[in-house]
Amino acid sequence: MPGALPSIVIVGRPNVGKSTLFNRLTGTRRSIVTNEPGITRDRIYGIANWDGCAFEVVDTGGIVPEEKAGIPGEILRQARLAIEKAARVVQVVDGRSGPIPLDAELAQLLRRAGKPPIIAVNKVDSPQQAQLAAPFYELGSEVFPLSAEHGFGVDALLDAITHEFPAGEAATSEPDINIAIIGRPNVGKSTLLNQLVGAERSIVSAEPGTTRDMVDTVVERAGKSYRFLDTAGIRRKGKTNLIAEKLSVIMARQHLERADVALLVADASVGVTSHDATIAGYAEQSGRSVIVVMNKWDLAMKAAQANAEKKKSSSGKIQAVSPAKLLSQYEPLVREKFKFLPYAPIIFISAITGERTGKLFATIDRVAEARERRISTSELNRWLESVDLERGTSPASRKVKIFYMTQASVAPPTFVLFTNQTKPLHFSYQRFLENRLRAAFDFTGTPIRFTQRLKKRDSRRGSRRESAR
Repeated sequence: MPGALPSIVIVGRPNVGKSTLFNRLTGTRRSIVTNEPGITRDRIYGIANWDGCAFEVVDTGGIVPEEKAGIPGEILRQARLAIEKAARVVQVVDGRSGPIPLDAELAQLLRRAGKPPIIAVNKVDSPQQAQLAAPFYELGSEVFPLSAEHGFGVDALLDAITHEFPAGEAATSEPDINIAIIGRPNVGKSTLLNQLVGAERSIVSAEPGTTRDMVDTVVERAGKSYRFLDTAGIRRKGKTNLIAEKLSVIMARQHLERADVALLVADASVGVTSHDATIAGYAEQSGRSVIVVMNKWDLAMKAAQANAEKKKSSSGKIQAVSPAKLLSQYEPLVREKFKFLPYAPIIFISAITGERTGKLFATIDRVAEARERRISTSELNRWLESVDLERGTSPASRKVKIFYMTQASVAPPTFVLFTNQTKPLHFSYQRFLENRLRAAFDFTGTPIRFTQRLKKRDSRRGSRRESAR
């Protein structure tokens, strides 16, 4: 997010309405909102505008000041990183429950950090309930009763927040490439994001399902900007019991739609599972370009070396495992599992050590360029003349002839075929055409779509048949 904008950080104990206020200020539904506590864990960023002032809004996870370990401790640490850079901190409290010791502890923590909070007393739905805010003056001198859900009192809060902010609009430039990091839980998506960004942007934990909201970060590299979208681990439907997990799966698939390229992360130490293939299918169906990222390659190497040590040679010597040989054996197995993605590059990395992650940016660039590639109509039809169309297999009753071909759109590349067929081409024939097209033009990583202009049946022939009867 643009560092020049003033930053407003929203903090508070769990389930007081921080994410609802974030969504209200930014005019989005970026943060997941349910009655289940502890939904937001990572920092979520957005841009807001008020009275000619643009500013950054940061939503943080529910803070429990004394928690030092596990996910609650990581939430506190993530919140501290945001608070350090904040122009103002808004502490959200629950007007219906009144002040509790956790609220006082958090307010004290903020004052010690040099960030005395503005107190937003949430769940005050009307002016008649404004007296609910009175007890909260013990936490700070700036207290605002409001309803984040209905909007009551939010204007007064915004006036107080922005009265010293410089006037100006937020930059609206879009990044060059949007990349969604997808995969099942605990395969290392957040670790990969932190490695690519070069900072601890996402909470990383051994507990599956740590990321629930989408975390996005823009990275500038070699004159290009990349927005990485770290999505929640997509679980099987039978495994998603909590409403938050179900919502995060839905939102992960929605955020996939915002991306140009999907980094499909799988665990190389475990191998490709059927669930990995299901998630890859989501990306392919949505028309995203795909790069298969086999993470934890260091663990796979260690496992292979351990097996080699168990199988000592007849001379009693331990045979060293060659990374190149292991790759040559492993990649065909991955290809077989993802056989519906033959065009997707496969990269073996270790996100935690950074091994081979440097190759990702070059691959992303190549795949994104292929996604936008447009072939002129004249060039396409010259290529079409060189293709032996009779080699394609199709159960069609008449021999397939393609009279003309043109590219209708990009992202993904979509081609229109004018044929002699009265029914859509069989998928096997389309696959034949796609393979020939990929052999001639670089469409690495991107799906290809075909649409067909069908030949109309001869109505006069049908009329003659009717008259003959």
